[in-house]
Amino acid sequence: MAAAALPLGLAQAAEVQARAITASGQMVGESDIDTVRTMLKAFTAIDERQGGRHGRSAVVQYLRSDVADLTRGRFAKESVHAEALTAAAALTFLSGWKAYDAGEHGLAQRYYLQALGLTREADNPLHEAWVLRIMAHNGMDIHQPEHTIDLADAALDLAKNRAEPGLLSMFVICRARALAGAGRGAEAVAEVRRAQDLAIRGEHDVLPYWLTLFGSPRAAVASHSAKTFRSLRDHPNAEKQYATAGRGYSSDNGTLSRITALSLSSQGKEQAAQGYLEQACATWDRALAYFDGVYSDRALKQVTGIRRQLTVFERRGVGAATQLDDKARTWQLAHA
Repeated sequence: MAAAALPLGLAQAAEVQARAITASGQMVGESDIDTVRTMLKAFTAIDERQGGRHGRSAVVQYLRSDVADLTRGRFAKESVHAEALTAAAALTFLSGWKAYDAGEHGLAQRYYLQALGLTREADNPLHEAWVLRIMAHNGMDIHQPEHTIDLADAALDLAKNRAEPGLLSMFVICRARALAGAGRGAEAVAEVRRAQDLAIRGEHDVLPYWLTLFGSPRAAVASHSAKTFRSLRDHPNAEKQYATAGRGYSSDNGTLSRITALSLSSQGKEQAAQGYLEQACATWDRALAYFDGVYSDRALKQVTGIRRQLTVFERRGVGAATQLDDKARTWQLAHA
């Protein structure tokens, strides 16, 4: 299904190219790596529009066959070999991300560890930091924060003196969130401000291709700032940052449906926590529109949570709640 959504002939051309390289033992060049990057971009775009439950087998099959074959080819320069390994690590990262979004957290962690091994073999410290960062966020998301500060610190140490401000902001905000989870609120808020300043400074940075696939650093920093404030039970600031994240992600040519919807649904929860029930319903209505066609465990959990709160709203006489609950139930039936 994922391959069918790719530009016509792209998947077939990549497969033929990889098999020809393996069969002939020919040199792997920059054009071969570019093909893998193009496939990575296409698969990531599909994932962001339609969720981690969509097209997983296509990504994994491409990684196990074509990309694995490519990394076993011959290379005229070690730098090209390193780029091949980094591209393989990025696809392994995506496989882990899809497993996480599908709710298979143990599998996601195994993919992340494989991505870490590949990127270390490639001797790419920035991408290694990127993988450590997602491992830290994963621990926080599944409520196993024991090693998240260590992972966030290790990622930040690798990125220092190597990353441009926009990329560095991603590691600083990861550390902020880990600090909040550890109850170190004042330090967390200071790191949030530092990350926001870095993201603004780096707005026009030329960023690595594996970062640009997931939206802008400013939107990501806003999203994780919101999670940091939510952890600190600062609902007004959490709401503000989720709104900023939603605007940032939705402006990206409509390709980031899932993360836009997740940002809006979380914004609605922060509005509800402050007693703004009608506003929350309006925000959730927008979130459901972005969730349409998204097959994701995270989406299912968000919509289930929304319906749970709407039941309370209906008892309080909130007029918009009943109609919105009907819409949410229809979404659940279509996306279960």
